Amino acid sequence: MRVTLKCFATLGRFQPENAADFPLKPPETVERLIARLGIPEEEVAVVFVNGVHAPRETLLADGDRVGLFPAVGGG
Repeated sequence: MRVTLKCFATLGRFQPENAADFPLKPPETVERLIARLGIPEEEVAVVFVNGVHAPRETLLADGDRVGLFPAVGGG
């Protein structure tokens, strides 16, 4: 099972080279995926799965598209 993974902005440093075809270790949730990537939990503010805002407990499936975003500030 594989997903397409995109780590945005400051999380880009955690994006693996095989992000377009990233292997899952079923059953894998977004939360477990974040941990496996070595991203500190507090650095991920928003998660999208298949273009829809999703909780970290979301169970991932083959072919899912996962987007991880840090907190964004602006003025």
